[in-house]
Amino acid sequence: MPELVAIAEQLLAPVRGGTGRYTRELLRALAATAPDGWTVTGAISRSGDPEQARVPGVAGPRVLPLPRRALIAAWERGVPLWPGGDTVHAMTPLAPPRRRGRGLVVTVHDTVPWTHPETLTPRGVAWHRRTITRAAGHANALVVPTRAVAEDLAGRVPLSSEPRVVPEGVTPALLAEPAPATRLDLPPEYLLAIGTIEPRKGYQHLIRALAEPNAPDIPLLIVGRPGWGDLDLPALAADTGYRRLRVLTDVTDGELSALLRGATALVAPSLAEGFGLPLIEAMALGLPVVHSDAPALSEVAGGAGVEVPRADPPAMAAALRRIADDPQRRTDLAAAGPRRAAEFTWERAALDIWELHRDLVGG
Repeated sequence: MPELVAIAEQLLAPVRGGTGRYTRELLRALAATAPDGWTVTGAISRSGDPEQARVPGVAGPRVLPLPRRALIAAWERGVPLWPGGDTVHAMTPLAPPRRRGRGLVVTVHDTVPWTHPETLTPRGVAWHRRTITRAAGHANALVVPTRAVAEDLAGRVPLSSEPRVVPEGVTPALLAEPAPATRLDLPPEYLLAIGTIEPRKGYQHLIRALAEPNAPDIPLLIVGRPGWGDLDLPALAADTGYRRLRVLTDVTDGELSALLRGATALVAPSLAEGFGLPLIEAMALGLPVVHSDAPALSEVAGGAGVEVPRADPPAMAAALRRIADDPQRRTDLAAAGPRRAAEFTWERAALDIWELHRDLVGG
């Protein structure tokens, strides 16, 4: 019985972020669409609680004999510690050396280590550049979420073949009608931003935009855990004079669905992205979207959102004012969003991934 093993290490991370959501949702979809006779198994390092990496329909997780740091070092040095299976899918660039007679596919989420290195730690920049370059040289195939990433990656590292563009999807749990999010005590209107709190997400520019004289007087709710960069958003808001910021660090899928359904608009002010899951999830629920001109966000939005220049608080303030003051504009965006989002499903992503792996093992 052929076996696909997926490296699910991101599910153990303290801050899972978008790559953690990608790992869990793609694993679920791979299990649901597995070809006859195939099994899907997760694999993780000997770090953290394996229960965090359990996904319905996916076997395991198989716990490898090394803790995370040792596993990273071993695979970087070419130690042939194969996680099992006929073919392996690495959900991030953390991947084993390729083994003769076995398939290896690696997902590269973005090119931020090259385009915006200042938004990562120096150590993170160096590691991602090394591992992505190594994957490009020895994996059977690379998967990227947008054409923007594929085109930029081609100018950064030597590629043995063209990356396969496999867009991400909308989390099915968000589409179900949620129970009222009474725990969150939501205001009657608010702007919503979703993502790890780090410099790359551009929240500092969004807060400055809302402090502009012409910005709408509306609360901003940011859903995300602190990442790298020590961004103190409440302190920044206080310094700029914006008093209506609220940060939510932990919400369930049901609460996130309620947040998306009740917001005035989703704001995605990122300096750089590989895809932008919150953007497409908001669109699926008919929520107007205002996003930066980061190439991947522009590609995913496909003209169904309002685009503004990156790191331009006055432009962002003006765009948010137009959204807040123009009900017809909100109605038009609410209609365009679901049409665009319908093109992105995890099932479609999983089928594309299966096509790659089946070709590698011949069936």
